[in-house]
Amino acid sequence: QVQLVESGGGLVQAGGSLRLSCAASGRTFSIYAMGWFRQAPGKEREFVAAISWSGGSTSYADSVKGRFTISRDNAKNTVYLQMNSLKPEDTAVYYCAAAPAYYSGSSANEYDYWGQGTQVTVSS
Repeated sequence: QVQLVESGGGLVQAGGSLRLSCAASGRTFSIYAMGWFRQAPGKEREFVAAISWSGGSTSYADSVKGRFTISRDNAKNTVYLQMNSLKPEDTAVYYCAAAPAYYSGSSANEYDYWGQGTQVTVSS
């Protein structure tokens, strides 16, 4: 079992930045690929970014590429999502997820463990 707790969400103006954190506990964090997903009101959950257990491989949704950066610190059992140049369409609940694999992609089905989410609201 892996427990995930997100933090760092909030209200920010368009063009601003936020850094989300996801703290993991339970089984060895470093053997899990990690991902960030988001869900806006009335929409399905969508992939944002993923990172391999070593941190050497990353991938991003086209909508956030060049603005968001995923990273991890295995010594702190934490994965981060740095979000810059935020847009109102980035408003959503952001979830982190863990997959028992070296690297996972954009499908939510690949991830076994999920956090409760943190709200990000970007005002125009």
